[in-house]
Order: sequence, then C-alpha cells, then structure tokens
Amino acid sequence: MDIREANLSGGTHVVILGAGASIASNKQDREAHGMELPSMNNLPDVVGLNDLINQFPPKWIDEKNFEATYSNIAENDPNNPYLKEMNSRIYSYFRRLKLPNKPTIYDYLVMSLREKDVIATFNWDPFLFQAWYRNYQHGSNPLLLFLHGNVAIGYNKKDDKMGPAGYTSQQTGIFYEPTQLLYPVKHKDYSQDCFIRREWEMLQQRLDKREWNTHYVTIFGYSAPVSDIEAHDIMKKAWGNIDNRNMEQFEIIDVKDENEVVDSWKDFIHTDHYDFVTSFFESSLALYPRRTDELYWCRYKPTTEEESFVDAYPIPKGFQTFEEMWNWYQPLIDVEDY
Repeated sequence: MDIREANLSGGTHVVILGAGASIASNKQDREAHGMELPSMNNLPDVVGLNDLINQFPPKWIDEKNFEATYSNIAENDPNNPYLKEMNSRIYSYFRRLKLPNKPTIYDYLVMSLREKDVIATFNWDPFLFQAWYRNYQHGSNPLLLFLHGNVAIGYNKKDDKMGPAGYTSQQTGIFYEPTQLLYPVKHKDYSQDCFIRREWEMLQQRLDKREWNTHYVTIFGYSAPVSDIEAHDIMKKAWGNIDNRNMEQFEIIDVKDENEVVDSWKDFIHTDHYDFVTSFFESSLALYPRRTDELYWCRYKPTTEEESFVDAYPIPKGFQTFEEMWNWYQPLIDVEDY
C-alpha cells in the first residue's frame, strides 16, 4: 500500500520533546551563530552562571543538575538578587539562539505532522516556534504546547492568548508578556501560572484517547520525569491505566541506553508496545511523514491483508533550501485536501 495516498483516519499523534531533540537538531545543523545548546548538566558553564552560583552555600549546589541547584536556592533564598540575575542571563542566552537558514530536524518535524497532531516541548529554546513560523503556510500544522515556558512565546493573561514574546499586536493592541522559564523542580505547581496551566490542560486533553483518539505518542530526547513529580503525575492521569491503553503505540527517539529510557516510561507503555530508535530519521515521523496515524491503522488494525504492508516514504536528508523541502511535501499535502 502506498502510504502517501492514504488518508484513513483522524487520530492524534502526540510528540513530546526534551533537550535531546534540540541537541540532535543542533548536531545535525549547527545553530545560526555557532552557539552551544546547553543541557541541564552543563548549563552553568555554557551560559556563564558559575560566578553567581558560587555566591551560595555549597550544600545547595548539585553539580550534575542545574534545576536541582536552582530549586535549592529558590526555596532557601527566593529574594536573592543573584537569583534574579541568573534568570536574566538564562533568558538572554536562549533568546539569542536561532535555527540556520536551511531545513533542519525541527522543520521536518513540523512539516511531518498535521493540524490534528500536537508537539509539546519542555525546552526553552526558540527552535520549535521558529520552525513552525517559517513553515506554517505550507499545509496544515500541528498545535504547539510549551510546558515549561519558552523564550519565543509570550502570553496575555487577560485575553488568554499566546503570541511572540514581547510583541504587541497592531490589530488588537494585545501585549504578549514573556513566559517564566524556571521553577523550583522539587515543588513545581504548574497550576499557579495561568499560561503553564493552560498548556498542561491541553496536553492532558490530547493524551486522553476518549477526546482526541490518540493512538501514537513519540518521545524525542526526553526521559520520563523522576524529580519533576507533578509533570509525571499530570501525564499519567491523562494517559490512564496502561491496561486500558493496550493498543496504543509508544515511540522513543533517544541516544541513551534503550533499557534505561524505556524503564523511565514503564508507567505508560503496555508490555512491548513501543519502538526505540536513536535517530529522528529512523522514526515514524521521518519514514511516514504526515501519515503516522495511517501507519498505525495499517500496521496494528488492518482491515485487509494488503493494508498491513505499507511502503515507507522517507524524508531525504539533503534538502538545501526550503523550496526543495516544501515541493517534496506538497504531494502529501494535496491528498489531504480531499
């Protein structure tokens, strides 16, 4: 069966991004200014926070996890001016990050999903929004959710609207206040921030198969939260008992040890209903772009023997211009109009 011509169902594909997704994209195609993309392990070194961190008692410092360090400081000395400066430097660094002027993994990701799908990210960097913005006129695009705030995203509490951070709409006069990035990891309360609560509520809705018919979940560069207990509990409540999700398929893209990553998601995966790959280009998103839910039905619930055999339509890695990429996706988009 030619998956390109399939347009079988409207089930939702949920993609959840962690730092590993941005790191993989940056490794494939370097950030426009050559800036390094930090992880929580090396963020103080990359962003330049060590002079501030050294002002606090050593017992508050976790050298392997900056979020834990920040949490200790925020709990013990929340009004310290060094803490405010720390937030400012982090925001400023991530705000300067920019995708290169060529198709990247983030562009492929956005173009490989449709309006029925959703991408939820824990990342602060602006890559996802930048990719969405420069591709949104080409086919229907997925909903974006920013679970930990984002330097590119602002929010107007009064009007409950999201837009580019620091931007005032000329049409409506709405100003989009930059979103908060850092929260004490040990005692996060997402309900206290209107924007974050809004994003998590929409993710809960999309994970609930009764509301959105969600069959496919892809985890890209993110291990299930251990220290962030609230994030785990919110997702688990929405996903429900794994015995009731025995037909859903989990897909994990990660360079870490497979057993380690899969074990971190054990509360969400029913028996062996998962695929593990180490590269985006090996994933369903890259092999069956814009047709991942059709792939699910053909592979796991075929109505005929013929339907159970589907040909991949892999994304070429060598696009040098956006026009090349858009032209390649257009035949897939044309089928969706019928």
